[in-house]
Amino acid sequence: MKIRELTEELEEKNLSEFACTNRRSKGRLHAEEKCDIRTDFQRDRDRIIYSKAFRRLKHKTQVFISPEGDHYRTRLTHTLEVSQIARTIARGLRLNEDLTEAIALGHDLGHTPFGHAGERVLNELCSFGFKHNEQSVRVVEYLEKERKGLNLTFEVLDGIRCHTGEALPSTLEGQIVRYADKIAYINHDIEDAIRGGVISESDIPAACSEILGNTSSRRINNMVVNIIENSADGKGIRMSSEFQQATNELRSFMFEKVYIGSIAKKEESKAERMIKELFLYFLNNPKELPLDYQNHIETDGVEQVVLDYVAGMTDRYAVRKFQQIFVPVSWLN
Repeated sequence: MKIRELTEELEEKNLSEFACTNRRSKGRLHAEEKCDIRTDFQRDRDRIIYSKAFRRLKHKTQVFISPEGDHYRTRLTHTLEVSQIARTIARGLRLNEDLTEAIALGHDLGHTPFGHAGERVLNELCSFGFKHNEQSVRVVEYLEKERKGLNLTFEVLDGIRCHTGEALPSTLEGQIVRYADKIAYINHDIEDAIRGGVISESDIPAACSEILGNTSSRRINNMVVNIIENSADGKGIRMSSEFQQATNELRSFMFEKVYIGSIAKKEESKAERMIKELFLYFLNNPKELPLDYQNHIETDGVEQVVLDYVAGMTDRYAVRKFQQIFVPVSWLN
C-alpha cells in the first residue's frame, strides 16, 4: 500500500465524522495523477509554501507601515500564526489538519502592499472593485506558475475565498481558519501596538480582559479552548455567546484605538497616495508594465493586468517603483 493511501485510510479511521477527508474531497478542476506519498491537501499546502506569492508576504505590511524594530508582524508572520492557531483548533476537534493548514497558508496571498490601506485604494480605483480574498483565489488559480495556476482542490480554494466576507466556508476546516485569522490579528496586533507605545495592556477594556484573559497568550489559549468546547457537535465553528461578544468588543476597541487614526497609522495616507499614483500611472502607460504583464492585456484587459501587478507588489518594491517613476534621480543622491 502506498504511503498516501495509508494516510487516507488513517484519516477515515481516526478523524471526526465531521472532518473533510481527502477521500471526500471534490477534487481539482484539472485531474492529476495522485502522489505516492502526499495526500491532495498536503500537496496543496506544499504548492502554496513554494509559491512566489507566499515568499512576497515577508515584505508586505500587516498593520504597521515601516515600523522601527525587527519584531513587528509582517503579512508572512501573521499567516504563520494563523496557521498555528488553526491547526491547534483542528487537532482539538479531530478535523483535517492538512486541509486547515493549506487554507491558512494561502488565505492572504492576494493581499496588497501596505495592508488594508492598499486594499482600500485599489477597491476605490478599480471599476470592478478589489477584495484581497478574491485576489488570493486569483493568485492560486491563475497567476502563479506563469499563469498556469496551482490547481488546488475545491476545499482549499473555498476556504481561501471565504475566510472573510459574508459567505461561510463549506468545510469546518475553512471555518476554523476564519476564526483563527481574527484571533491572530486581534491579539498579535495588540502586542505590536503595546510594543509601539500606541496602547498599554491596561487600556484594554476590563470586561474583555475578565472574560478572555489579561495577556495575549492567555486570550489566545482561552479563545481556542472555547471554540473547541463549543464546536464539538459538528454544526459549525463557533464561540460561546459570552466569548463572541467579548471578542467583538475587543475588535471594536482595536479599530478605535489602533486601526484608525493612531500614531501607528500616520504613514497610511502616504502609502495610499503611492498606490493610487502607481495604479493610475500604469493604467495610462501600460507599455511601462513588465513584458509578461503586457502580454496578457489583450486577454485579461488592461485594468485587470494593472491590478494584478500593483496588488502583487511588496511594500519595498512599490516604494522603489514610485521613486523610479515620480522622483527625480538627482534627489536620491
